[in-house]
Amino acid sequence: MDTKFLFRTKGGSLVAQKELPLCPVETTLMLISDRWVVLILRDLLTGTKRFGELKKSLAGISQKVLTKKLRDMESNGLLTRQVYPEVPPRVEYTLTDIGESLKPILGAMFDWGMDYKEKNHSPSNAAVAALGAALH
Repeated sequence: MDTKFLFRTKGGSLVAQKELPLCPVETTLMLISDRWVVLILRDLLTGTKRFGELKKSLAGISQKVLTKKLRDMESNGLLTRQVYPEVPPRVEYTLTDIGESLKPILGAMFDWGMDYKEKNHSPSNAAVAALGAALH
């Protein structure tokens, strides 16, 4: 049986109403099982980013898909979108406390991936080491 989930902003206004699975593992998968969502989380765990920075970091993602993923993540309470009244407009994305709480999960994914790569003789590099430090 599904349960109702009402997500509210810090100010108390309703952001989204969702049907969440009863199983917490299934709920987590529903929110972060998409490749792009996990990679966006990875990038935002190192700090606030602008749209262009995310686009550049996520090789192969289209502008349309990135826009949709960011909107979905915002409506799910994983990140906030800050628009600055400038010309050209500046938009920044930052993880919420809920988004930040996924850090141990991504850290575990990083560790598992490193172990897998090492067992298959895949060398790592300094950039990967720096990412590992950010995820722990």
